[in-house]
Amino acid sequence: MNLIFFINMIAQIFIWIVIASSLLSFFLPPYHPVREALGRIVDPFLNPIRRLMPMAGTLDFSPLILILAVQLIAGILVKLLR
Repeated sequence: MNLIFFINMIAQIFIWIVIASSLLSFFLPPYHPVREALGRIVDPFLNPIRRLMPMAGTLDFSPLILILAVQLIAGILVKLLR
């Protein structure tokens, strides 16, 4: 039961980091230390998605795809552990 809680907690923390990174990209300059720190965490996961998905105008849907993937993977892991 503790492992399930841990998986869910890590998934939720990572999702909030992705959301924060996406929202701060609207308000902070690219070289702001907070954006750089969040980018170092999130960009390795977003870059492969960005290479596969074409841009929809100026909108970047890769954070949404990443959030859905994290939820899917966490859900599969939790089901396997139950």
